[in-house]
Amino acid sequence: MEYTRLGRSGLQVSRLVLGTMNFGTETDERESHAIMQRAHEAGVNFFDTANVYGTRPGESSTEEIIGRWFAGDPERRERTVLATKVYLPTGPRPNEGGLSAWHVRRACEDSLRRLGTDRIDLYQMHHVDRHTPWEEVWEAFGVLRQQGKVLYFGSSNFAGWHLAQAQEAARERHFLGLVAEQTRYNLMTRWAELEVLPAARHYGIGVIPWGPLNGGLLGGVLRKRREGTAARGGGGHSAAALAAHHEALAAYEDLCARAGADPAHVGLAWLLARPGVTGPIVGPRTAAQLDGALAALDLELDADLLAALDRLFPPPGPNGGGPAPEAYAW
Repeated sequence: MEYTRLGRSGLQVSRLVLGTMNFGTETDERESHAIMQRAHEAGVNFFDTANVYGTRPGESSTEEIIGRWFAGDPERRERTVLATKVYLPTGPRPNEGGLSAWHVRRACEDSLRRLGTDRIDLYQMHHVDRHTPWEEVWEAFGVLRQQGKVLYFGSSNFAGWHLAQAQEAARERHFLGLVAEQTRYNLMTRWAELEVLPAARHYGIGVIPWGPLNGGLLGGVLRKRREGTAARGGGGHSAAALAAHHEALAAYEDLCARAGADPAHVGLAWLLARPGVTGPIVGPRTAAQLDGALAALDLELDADLLAALDRLFPPPGPNGGGPAPEAYAW
């Protein structure tokens, strides 16, 4: 396993992040525990979850599933960099969502209880809150840090200027601020290259791509359909998206076949090679799927293959890509 620092922090994390969104929904508790065990065996030490995963009626809370696995062996928790999130509503009443000090305090306590731990290593804002001032957000987070309940803070789904806002407000408080940003980023969805990635690099924020295979579209979906092995439910992508990108995906899978590489491994390896990327989130439904994702760590993409991928899935902007404004202006 390869490790890297999380943003400008001193914390070392694995270059693949175990996403747990399927735990309790697509994956039962026994298999979820097997996936986490296999992750540790492979050296994956970075687990990502959220306080709203697996919370539909009749499902086990994902945080509770993780907490029960930790309870089976105290060493598991100490080997894990544990990330969870706050923002989305956790109930129907006022103040049960967002980033108000009221909700942050309560949501953190609830996550700690479900996870069966005394601390969250990386507490992430699941979305920007346009109605809560940064002074309130950082004050609430500062209290959690002083109490030892949270060590580091991160964001998710922020625009580049949101990252700047957050960091400048943190700087005024002499606070470390954000060390990570989760953003939607993959070969087919490259908008983050315009402003999110440049802002993250400027402020020393590690980038953690979610949706690295774009809902399964980059995982060899056409081949799997021919073989009858496509995931139930379409793997997260829509039929309309598949139809709209069928030609490019067919060319992509042909390119991967000529290179002797699995499309899913190529998609992950491409992200691992991008500047500023800490590591993509992989969300396996089985331990075998996790083993497949781990193979991407051993795949190196040469310059010719990278150029071919850029031709198939061009970076945003009419000027051939790059950060804003050069991507679309001078």
